[in-house]
Amino acid sequence: MNQKILKLENLLRFHTVCRQLHSLCQRRMLAQWRHVFSSAYPAWTAQLYAHPGQTDVLIRAALSQQRLLATKKEERSQKSQLSSRKSKKEVEVWIGMTVEELARAMEKDIDFIYESLMNTAVDIDSLEADSHLDEVWIKEVIKKSGMKLKWSKLKQDKVRENKDAVKRPQGDPALLIPRSPVVAIMGHVDHGKTTLLDQLRKTQVAAMEVGGITQHIGAFLVSLPSGEKITFLDTPGHAAFSAMRARGAQVTDIIILVVAADDGVMKQTVESIQHAKDAQVPIVLAINKCDKAEADPEKAKKELLAYDVVCEDYGGDVQAVHVSALTGDNMMALTEATVALAEMLELKADPTGPVEGTVIESFTDKGRGPVTTAIIQRGTLKKGSILVAGKSWAKVRLMFDENGKTINEACPSMPVGIIGWRDLPSAGDEILEVESEARAREVVDWRKYEQEQEKSKEDLKLIEEKRKEHQEAHQKAREKYGTLSWKERSFIKYKEKKQQQPLKLKEKVERDSDVLPIIIKGDVDGSLEAILNIMDTYDASHECELELVHFGVGDISENDVNLAETFNGEASILATFSITEGKKKIPVAGCRVQKGQLEKQKKFKLIRNGHVIWKGSLISLKHHKDDISVIKTGMDCGLSLDEEKIEFKVGDGIVCYEEKEVPAKTSWDPGF
Repeated sequence: MNQKILKLENLLRFHTVCRQLHSLCQRRMLAQWRHVFSSAYPAWTAQLYAHPGQTDVLIRAALSQQRLLATKKEERSQKSQLSSRKSKKEVEVWIGMTVEELARAMEKDIDFIYESLMNTAVDIDSLEADSHLDEVWIKEVIKKSGMKLKWSKLKQDKVRENKDAVKRPQGDPALLIPRSPVVAIMGHVDHGKTTLLDQLRKTQVAAMEVGGITQHIGAFLVSLPSGEKITFLDTPGHAAFSAMRARGAQVTDIIILVVAADDGVMKQTVESIQHAKDAQVPIVLAINKCDKAEADPEKAKKELLAYDVVCEDYGGDVQAVHVSALTGDNMMALTEATVALAEMLELKADPTGPVEGTVIESFTDKGRGPVTTAIIQRGTLKKGSILVAGKSWAKVRLMFDENGKTINEACPSMPVGIIGWRDLPSAGDEILEVESEARAREVVDWRKYEQEQEKSKEDLKLIEEKRKEHQEAHQKAREKYGTLSWKERSFIKYKEKKQQQPLKLKEKVERDSDVLPIIIKGDVDGSLEAILNIMDTYDASHECELELVHFGVGDISENDVNLAETFNGEASILATFSITEGKKKIPVAGCRVQKGQLEKQKKFKLIRNGHVIWKGSLISLKHHKDDISVIKTGMDCGLSLDEEKIEFKVGDGIVCYEEKEVPAKTSWDPGF
């Protein structure tokens, strides 16, 4: 405003000077004629000399009025800017908010967020509604929207109170009473571990095995003639279940290591020794198959020396018992050795107070719902107790022993089956008793919240890493195109995009042809976990990629079958037409893939009204105008058969199938 007034004042002063000069000229002319007019017109002369003073008064009044108008205009401008600032919407945001949360806060749809992040370093294709946004991209979206940013301290500073359940402190030693030892049987596959267990509990454990592999960890109590009791855990001996053997070692007091006298130390024998060392659990050595002619127990003992398992015969502290699980020889000596070691360990537990234990196995029973096998480690479990394990809780409706007999309570070291779980806990989860159902829900909610927080932190870390990668790629691209004109940049980008399109299609077809879809179902949670752990070690994706479609606990259901069927190709004919090649007219079917995928190199069937009217191969498979090898679910295609006389009809079905399946080999070694 001040600059405008100064300009106006300068203008008016210049104008005043001009008028003064003009007035001066007039006065000179009047001086020459004064002697003529002064006597005749005295009043006119006085008015003429008074005119410049009046002009100054008028100028000052005009200047004052202009200043007033300029001030009012400036005030109106400030008010306008202030009102425009007030009209900007203020958006409350916080660090780590998702795409959906930002859209909701801005009262926009999710597409607006995606559009705002276009032409930035963000990978739009990888963004989902629940993807977390970095601080930089939140600011970018708000800036492009013209809205005002407000960081929410409430979201950052709000901390939930820890509501988790924890073990109670150690009680009075005077309350502790002797308890039975918990013993795990470990060893290499086919070294007679299951037969040994069969002899110990006099049941047909071996009959429950399929393909030489125990399907899950079992727990049972054995009463000896001396009155002593031993709880045995049946951990699978197969290499695929090393994770389950490790979990079994974590709740055991003693490990019976089974080694075949005719086979010696094997890979799974070494793994079992390592589990025992990691858990700091003492070992009793059972040298099995001593009834065989080729048995050499001393050789097995010597081989164990290399792994720091030193038997008493060689000056160590490991008891070694020669047994034959098949004939039952020396089984009593093995149990006595186990009891003797347990007495040396002075195993005790507190049978009072809230229950503490460990989930040994979990599975879903059709008639009873989620069921767990557990070992009680502290307290006494009774019907009606409220338990928490992992992110699941239970009100105990029923308890049973290894023989399926209903029991009313379970003491420390006792294996027990528990029914009443709301969800299926995982094997290895810690069991804690709480005072009420409300408290159980509170604990589970807290644990789920804690898991979500951990996942959010991991997501933010991955987002930051991804952002840095995109920034580096963006910087390299800018350096690459930095010296080029915009026309040259546009032309190069167009050429690159054109080259990448067919390449992506080719890569996609090659990938689809080298992918093996897998569905895994386990009878119990532990078996499933072990198989998934083995799957994580798969390192031959360059030869054949494994695609895990679905996994779960329980029997194979109709849904599983339907899911597996989606990997056969199957399409329906929506239209028919013909094309001319030379002098031939070739019938073509316009199809849409309903499920699975069509692969040109495989065999096909044409089905009409439930009947197969043709079998053979395709001579052409196209998507739009492109020849293609694979068509996936939901895509349209045109195909022609190797039989020209076959006429298509709308509504016919096309099924893709293989006549013979040849197993392929990869370089992956799963360990068994």
